[in-house]
Amino acid sequence: MERQIMQIAIDEAMRSVASGDGGPFGAVVVQDGRVVSAAHNEVLISNDPTAHAEMQAIRAAATRLGRFDLSDCEIYSSCEPCPMCLAAVIWAKIPRLYYGCTREEAEQAGFEDKRIYDQICGKAEACRLESVRFMYEECLKPFAMWAEKKDRKQY
Repeated sequence: MERQIMQIAIDEAMRSVASGDGGPFGAVVVQDGRVVSAAHNEVLISNDPTAHAEMQAIRAAATRLGRFDLSDCEIYSSCEPCPMCLAAVIWAKIPRLYYGCTREEAEQAGFEDKRIYDQICGKAEACRLESVRFMYEECLKPFAMWAEKKDRKQY
């Protein structure tokens, strides 16, 4: 069964390349052995840098299931997720990730996942992002409102 599901992710990646929608990435969200959503990278067609296959598959699955907690699902990706997508998998509480190619193989194809991983891990030789903390006190106010909200739904 896992091979058939991963093949769907691979087919999505091939569809993305053939259509020109985006890069060579596909992903599938599965619940109890049943495909909930399948998607491919749509960065180029949507001009959305976050329209990665995993993000698209997670968004579609959450919409289809009507909830943000996908802890009873698994995700299959044709390639090891970039940091953004890995974070989305974790935020969605998906407990198992299957992937095909590695981030190093993505880098060989021209994708910059390693640069982002290096930045997160503090190993970047040259940081391309200047990070400035600004208006700290004012930015604490929404957190205070959240803490006081009696009917908040934690995620």
